[in-house]
Amino acid sequence: MIELFSYKFMQNALLAALIGGASCGVTGVFVVLMRIPFISVAMSHAAFAGAVLGILTGVNPLMLAIVFSLASAFLIGPIADKADIDTNISIGIIFSIVLGIAFLCMGLIKGPKTEALKYIWGNILMVSSNNIILMAIVLILVSLFIILLFKEMKAVLFSRELSAASGIPEKKIYYIMLFLSGLVVSLNLNTIGGLLIFSLIVNPAAAAYQLTYSVKRMFLLSASFGILSTLTGLFCSYLFDVPSGAVIILISSSLFGIALLFSPKRKVKHYATA
Repeated sequence: MIELFSYKFMQNALLAALIGGASCGVTGVFVVLMRIPFISVAMSHAAFAGAVLGILTGVNPLMLAIVFSLASAFLIGPIADKADIDTNISIGIIFSIVLGIAFLCMGLIKGPKTEALKYIWGNILMVSSNNIILMAIVLILVSLFIILLFKEMKAVLFSRELSAASGIPEKKIYYIMLFLSGLVVSLNLNTIGGLLIFSLIVNPAAAAYQLTYSVKRMFLLSASFGILSTLTGLFCSYLFDVPSGAVIILISSSLFGIALLFSPKRKVKHYATA
């Protein structure tokens, strides 16, 4: 097993599992506490649409994936605020647009669509060193944001209205959280895949939410669950020749089930309704 890590591709995969699991877990806390779980679906499909357009036009697919994901992140908040609609409605609007772009570009690609399909399923064993560097930079940015603006961020996650009334620049903080979420989703497109990244964003954070009332501990637990999911998926993929993305999602879902089973919140609710 130790010889396994002498291979460069396995070293890259291990780093991608650690960094990707942590960044998705931490970002998931934003998504779960803001109660907009489907934003990761919209952003992942936006990233996929950008990647497919990149393949079609000969532009770097990863760069266009980042551009499309960030564009969707920038549009979701302002559309909801200016149109005075729920954020989930603006997410649905963006999702429908990027889905249409993705399928249109898929249809225009001549010949085999193998390269485009890899962005749907992902392959952690094929992550490049450049991709890992970008993932690490984004994880550092997310961590700095949480450390430097923890009180303000916590207030916005609790209530945007009360935060604004308290003088906190809630729109800027809210939009930054969406921006960082878009970066994390797009850079993990190769690792997990566009169809599965949603689960790795939501499941670890949802599991952590079941086990603690502390936002700080929720960030730590969610990051730990994300790393555990990706590492398990990586080793199962290598040992049993199974798709890593699918195993990662099954593990993260199982962790949520276990957390729900032992959740103190569930027990409190049970006693309250008994």
